[in-house]
Amino acid sequence: MNYMPGTASLIEDIDKKHLVLLRDGRTLIGILRSIDQFANLVLHQTVERIHVGKKFGDIPRGIFVVRGENVVLLGEVDLDKECDQILQRVSIEEILEEQRTEQQAKQESERIKLQAVKERGLSIPKSDALDDF
Repeated sequence: MNYMPGTASLIEDIDKKHLVLLRDGRTLIGILRSIDQFANLVLHQTVERIHVGKKFGDIPRGIFVVRGENVVLLGEVDLDKECDQILQRVSIEEILEEQRTEQQAKQESERIKLQAVKERGLSIPKSDALDDF
């Protein structure tokens, strides 16, 4: 096997199943069909996997084009070890409800923290303001 620099080394991974972690936190699993010099990906038979606690659900997405700058992690899925007994597969509706409940709990926790900070006379900069630097 010869060394190929950059994304050219992924040519050998074409037509294999991959897991892609995106910058926004989503997890995609699909068959890698194409990649270019900017690490843009085309995934086929893609599912978006949502994890909440020890449960997970897969939402079918079909063909998915991912801009390279949004990829945080790309890894080949080991088909022999793909079935993991630790996590429980649930329906799409159930996992979306679990995710919504978890997000509401996080928002309530953040609201309580922000209130406690304000009561002490402090302020927290908005997270989008930090992106300006």
